[in-house]
Amino acid sequence: MQIMQHKVIYFKDLYSLLWVLMAVMVFISCENNATKKDDPLIKTEVIIKPNMEYGYDLNRYDVKKLKIKRGDTFGGILEQNGIDYPEVYKILQVIKKSEVNIRKLQIGKPYSLILSKDSIPKPHAFIYHPGVESYDVVQLKDSLFAQKIKKPTRVVELEATGVIKSSLYDTMNSSGYNSDLTYYLANVYAWTIDFTRLDKEDRFKVIYTERFVDDSISIGIEKIKAAYFEHRNKPLYAFEFQTDSVKGIVDYFDAEAKNLRRAFLKAPVNFSRISSRYNLKRRIAYYGRVKPHKGTDYAAPVGTPIMATAKGTVVKSSYARGNGNYVKIKHNNTYSTQYLHMKRRKVRVGQFVNQGDVIGWVGMTGNTSGPHVCYRFWKNGRQVDPFKQKLPEAKPISNKLKKQFLTHIKHLQTQIHCLSFEEQKTDQTLVLN
Repeated sequence: MQIMQHKVIYFKDLYSLLWVLMAVMVFISCENNATKKDDPLIKTEVIIKPNMEYGYDLNRYDVKKLKIKRGDTFGGILEQNGIDYPEVYKILQVIKKSEVNIRKLQIGKPYSLILSKDSIPKPHAFIYHPGVESYDVVQLKDSLFAQKIKKPTRVVELEATGVIKSSLYDTMNSSGYNSDLTYYLANVYAWTIDFTRLDKEDRFKVIYTERFVDDSISIGIEKIKAAYFEHRNKPLYAFEFQTDSVKGIVDYFDAEAKNLRRAFLKAPVNFSRISSRYNLKRRIAYYGRVKPHKGTDYAAPVGTPIMATAKGTVVKSSYARGNGNYVKIKHNNTYSTQYLHMKRRKVRVGQFVNQGDVIGWVGMTGNTSGPHVCYRFWKNGRQVDPFKQKLPEAKPISNKLKKQFLTHIKHLQTQIHCLSFEEQKTDQTLVLN
């Protein structure tokens, strides 16, 4: 019993001893750390994070940001900043075969000089910004070179909705959407909606993609993926779908897979108004008497582009006293169209034009009291009212593609249905870097 009692006392003492040793070690460690902090001979290294821009660490340079002024040249800018002409000439010889063109600097465009941090700063690089999508780098010291750098872009999926109060353009602008969206939407529905005759309370929903640079600067709308336009209480859907992957042919179809494209556009000009319709009993103010008006007049500012409403061959491009500058297009053995009072014609006789091609510009030539294009429509050699014609549709989609299409649009239909007409533009999905 006594031996066992001594063993118990021994282990208790060892355990206590270990705790004492650990405490002493912690104390010594703390003393050493305090000594290191207080020792002036021990230096602490501070690491500065690189500030990279244009491929240079701007912590190592000074930067001068300016804009091109009238009379500025690349060589002149370098000479003003301490680079002598012989060196400028050498730089120009080295970079003249590069894709960078600094011979014509545009007034107002920004540029930066990357300068050395010396007592007398010398330019190390010249950075020129001709546009928002890219910039040019010309290295002036060490290894001379010039290169065009394209900025990274991203494509974002966005949504837009609205109710027409005056015009589609005004509605888009007042809602803060990209103004180009107006034209993209008009192109989608160019065969089915006359945008010169929208009604108040017509409304729309759009799913589209837009490309941005520097995260905030738009460089253009990519495409409309899906749209819903309620015109005169009639719902009109549009879904983008590629029908030929080899040729890259893309069309828009409604929810039943019917092609929105028709043989003829609804109007030869965008966003104008009809100032006079086809009317065989109209009194014409210019003549002061009743005279049949066999065309449809679209009032628009001088210089507005006039488009061919269908593909075909130009059979007349001339001037006549009454018509002014005019163009006539034969589309096939059944249909022809004519466009009058142009300021200037863009096409010649015998030229083939595609639907939507610009063939001239709105003017006031010939017998007219204001700027407009008189659009005339022939069917089987007789002038008719284009709004009363049942125009041929595009070639229907194949049964195989129809199944793919109906599967493709399911999630887009759901997304369109969930949109409210009062919602504002929101950044929805990062589509592509």
